[in-house]
Amino acid sequence: MFLLSCNKSKIAAVDASKVDVKLQVERFEQKFYNATPETLPLLKNEYPYLFPIFNHDSVWINRINDKQERIYFKLSQDVFGDFITEKNEITQLFKHVKHYHPNFKEPKIITLITKLDYQNKVMYVDSLLFVSLDMYLGKNNDIYNEFPEYIAYNFEKSQLAVDIAIAISEIYGFTGSHRQFLDIIISEGKKMYLVDIYVPAISDAQKMGYTSEKMEWATLNEEQVWKYFVEKNLLYSTDPKLYSRFISDAPFSKFYIDIDADSPGRIGTWLGWQIVRSYMSKNDVTLQQLMEINADELFKKSKYKPKK
Repeated sequence: MFLLSCNKSKIAAVDASKVDVKLQVERFEQKFYNATPETLPLLKNEYPYLFPIFNHDSVWINRINDKQERIYFKLSQDVFGDFITEKNEITQLFKHVKHYHPNFKEPKIITLITKLDYQNKVMYVDSLLFVSLDMYLGKNNDIYNEFPEYIAYNFEKSQLAVDIAIAISEIYGFTGSHRQFLDIIISEGKKMYLVDIYVPAISDAQKMGYTSEKMEWATLNEEQVWKYFVEKNLLYSTDPKLYSRFISDAPFSKFYIDIDADSPGRIGTWLGWQIVRSYMSKNDVTLQQLMEINADELFKKSKYKPKK
């Protein structure tokens, strides 16, 4: 109930049901782990971008027969099965993306096993979108025991649509390099706003990858976080350490005061999102105009006031 109630988005619901999208999913991991020395050349011809030419076939045969990789493969098949639920979720996501970006061309989805490469759970490259199924097997799965809890928390298949939405937002929300902290949090906020409209039915907590406790902390301490940024003159600072303190994935944000341990990571992203939401609720602009407006002007026109 808390996750549903804390979705503060003011975005009007849109009917994207009639938007025409074509979803193409190829289960590469099934083809790969069922390949033989005889059929491997055919697979390499079909997916040349997944087989570096400097690797001998023996490398791939060893991977196919590797016990640990076979475990990842079996678990992925148990968890995802026919992938029908995920196909429906991704179809709805693509419909919303295409509603807002009519020229969006649906990427071909390639599912695969990446041996727990958590930094590349989803990769959107040109017309292809790679999904590492072994990174969505459930946060309590024993194979994730070596991961910190704050990272493993999002290794759930329910997070897949969010991660795809985030990958797409990186394409449409890219606004160039920035130096000042305000530029950074507004840029991150713009991308989160895109995630907002791509997956409107999903809670704010899940969009941020927060637990309900972390989401509650962010909501209750919004005014204090904003006050800290202002009083410490961080908004127009170019200190590169601010990114790792307030934007990067981390178990907590680094204010260097006693609230650190309770705070969620990426609090700068969350706050930038609230500023962008405030701007969009007070200004009649297109998404393209949102992406093009500079951070300082957006902030001024947002008339942002943190909730007390």
